[in-house]
Amino acid sequence: MTIQGFDTRPGEGSATQRAYQMLRHMIVTGVLRPGEKLKIDALRRKLDTGASPIREALSLLTSDNLVERIDQRGFRTAEISAENFQEILSLRCTLEALALGESIARATEGWEEGVVLAHHRMQRAKQAGSEMFEQRHKEFHMALLANAPSPILLKFCSQLYDLNIRYRYLAGNALDYRRRDVSDEHQAILDAVVARDVDRAREALISHYKMTGAFLAGLLGDGALS
Repeated sequence: MTIQGFDTRPGEGSATQRAYQMLRHMIVTGVLRPGEKLKIDALRRKLDTGASPIREALSLLTSDNLVERIDQRGFRTAEISAENFQEILSLRCTLEALALGESIARATEGWEEGVVLAHHRMQRAKQAGSEMFEQRHKEFHMALLANAPSPILLKFCSQLYDLNIRYRYLAGNALDYRRRDVSDEHQAILDAVVARDVDRAREALISHYKMTGAFLAGLLGDGALS
């Protein structure tokens, strides 16, 4: 079974891990809407798995700030707000700028080749209109940071990516966003990284995030994401 490019074939990882991955994907991509009550029986049928893996997965997702407990009686998907989005955006800019600087400072040919390859795969998926684009997009952004010697920092960056990208999915195909071509922005980041110019790379990365952030903040202000 595949959900928008996400492989959910049985037999890969524990039942809890599979349930966690599928539910996380459904929340991030907006299949499960903000504030939606998560009923164990309905999810069990939908994911074709047991109730225990669903409960355990939902508990894990509370740590990712994607699920909230309801007075210890149940779960719901995390709400969204302009304040929450701005906090996510601010933290992402700060932490990824730090990780990117560390990554470039330790640059190796192998890391650089990995970044270039991730960019190529992302662009190929975008040009083909592939459902794998979002996965390739995250792989590129995480490849930029992968050389940083800070596993906890990288984990936070990955979680913030998912929290941020959830807002983009909720925006759907809003006309202005659909018209925006981010390929030049990605290329600018890549060029600065290959040149090993920390200041320019950070500036390009933060500019990329803030341009998307300004658009999404506008939709939140208009109530379009509620």
